[in-house]
Amino acid sequence: MGLLSLAIWVPIVFGAALLICGQRLPQRLVRWGALAGALLGFVVTLPLYAGFRLGTAQMQFVEKSPWIERFNINYFLGVDGLSLWFVLLTAFITVIVVVAGWRATQKNLHQYMAAFLILSGLMIGVFAALDGMLFYVFFEATLIPMYLIIGIWGGPNRIYAAFKFFLYTLLGSLLTLVAFLYLYSKSGSFDIQAWHAVPLPAAAQTWLFFALFAAFAVKVPMWPVHTWLPDVHVEAPTGGSAVLAAIMLKLGAYGFVRFSLPVLPDASRQWAWLMIALSLVAVIYIGLVALVQKDMKKLVAYSSVAHMGFVTLGFFMFSALGVTGGLLQMISHGFVSGAMFLCIGVLYDRMHTREIAAYGGVVNVMPRFAAFAMLFYMANCGLPGTAGFVGEWTVILGAVKHNFWIGLLAATALIWGAGYSLWMFKRIYFGAVANERVGALADIDARECLVLALLALAVLGMGLYPKPFTEVMDASVSHLLEQAARSKLH
Repeated sequence: MGLLSLAIWVPIVFGAALLICGQRLPQRLVRWGALAGALLGFVVTLPLYAGFRLGTAQMQFVEKSPWIERFNINYFLGVDGLSLWFVLLTAFITVIVVVAGWRATQKNLHQYMAAFLILSGLMIGVFAALDGMLFYVFFEATLIPMYLIIGIWGGPNRIYAAFKFFLYTLLGSLLTLVAFLYLYSKSGSFDIQAWHAVPLPAAAQTWLFFALFAAFAVKVPMWPVHTWLPDVHVEAPTGGSAVLAAIMLKLGAYGFVRFSLPVLPDASRQWAWLMIALSLVAVIYIGLVALVQKDMKKLVAYSSVAHMGFVTLGFFMFSALGVTGGLLQMISHGFVSGAMFLCIGVLYDRMHTREIAAYGGVVNVMPRFAAFAMLFYMANCGLPGTAGFVGEWTVILGAVKHNFWIGLLAATALIWGAGYSLWMFKRIYFGAVANERVGALADIDARECLVLALLALAVLGMGLYPKPFTEVMDASVSHLLEQAARSKLH
């Protein structure tokens, strides 16, 4: 079995084992079993980075075997510079979420941990799939464990939020299936790389572009199909929010660079103005919406929409700076947004409220925790030296080179980001202790400190030395732009 298969199936097998045997095991063993699965799943991804060849856009660690031979569907895996870091990010965040959820619930703990492990394997499958049908199966299968995580362990309106999440994402994906079947009819294969060479008429490219847009834009989510995200974040348990923000939102953005740009280059260039306009609305308008939120989770959820607007903005400027910046923003947002939601979880576990007005003066009673939170809030508003700065700055630089006014509008996000991040931090952490409940708070323990320290290292490491990320991407980004520049009209 290859490394990519191990990365996919190790967490899934551990998750399935917990589902089957977990009810008969003490909760302590369930937790350690889940941690073992998450750690082993992360360890098997490390040789992918260690053995990755720089300077080539070819797929690496390729595995291919027949799956449904009658329709030329294969179990076909591989990674390049566009996907490698998302495999590692998914495995890393899974470890973080398992440790963070150590005492998250007593209710069906084995099912809770199993859902996260299985979800991890399925998401890695999305990033590694080189067969269109295999991609679609993994892409849709991720809905099931996340639906259960929200619907079983979520807040009071969890059923509404779970249904909204499921229906929004499923309906968009059905059009993607139609697009894939059309491409299969033209190429005789579900090989994604073979689709890159298929000539398509302008009308077909446009229809296919919007069919793919229906699924990927909802998943990002882009304005105006973002309305499911705040509701889902508010109701999801802390681990669910962290995985949703850190990884699942990236599946849609990844779809644009894996399918829309290389397979439909003419339509992508034709409709780039629309994608840039929608991205700028997300960056500016949603940033302003975040400013007026009273619920911590809703504020961070809206900030995620604004930050992901940078990703789609970068992709559709068709420049190396833009695409690289978009990919860097996806990774940095994974670290920072995951950390933000886990910080909210630390407070919610102690106070059982997400209302910003219920807090004040937390730094006086939780100084260690406040120091970590300050770093993540600063990263969220793009402070130089943190991961949050790297992607946003690169996209803004690309935008200024593309069109000064687009760059200027995109740069206002740094103002809004500083506004809602620092305003929330000030109200929660600074000032005198607001009430007796805040005064009784205990600082983070060793386990919580470990989780936040790992994320802090990632945020600072990427911010101070982004070269390991960019050098992996360079050749693949150049190849992608070459594909996007070629006309496939016939």
